[in-house]
Amino acid sequence: MKTSAKKNNLTKDNIWMKEPEDHDFPAAQDYLELLFEPDEAQKLVQKLKKAPTINKKSKDILRASRLALLPETNIHVKENLKKVEKNKKLSPILLVRGQNDLIIADGYHRLCCSYYLTEDLEVPCRLV
Repeated sequence: MKTSAKKNNLTKDNIWMKEPEDHDFPAAQDYLELLFEPDEAQKLVQKLKKAPTINKKSKDILRASRLALLPETNIHVKENLKKVEKNKKLSPILLVRGQNDLIIADGYHRLCCSYYLTEDLEVPCRLV
């Protein structure tokens, strides 16, 4: 994946699915329940399910979340890089606007994977 020829062929459509996978929403809820009361987390997930899928650059999502970029050696980042290498698509990222920073409710490892592929690539996401 490290060759520039391979990276030049990357497009949003050959890396990303158009819609999140069903299992992403319970994962998002589990995470959001650490930050919000369970009923509020559930409401946010319902909004995420109905939200349109939009596109944002991975570098901007990472900056807005104020999270560190995970190393390429992280097991989950590596798994996602291998998926892309095998032409398997990644699920869009689920995002929630926090008070002053962006909450990645689901898809942090996929975001880091995308950043390593190319930080300027548009990433499909749901944002509420």
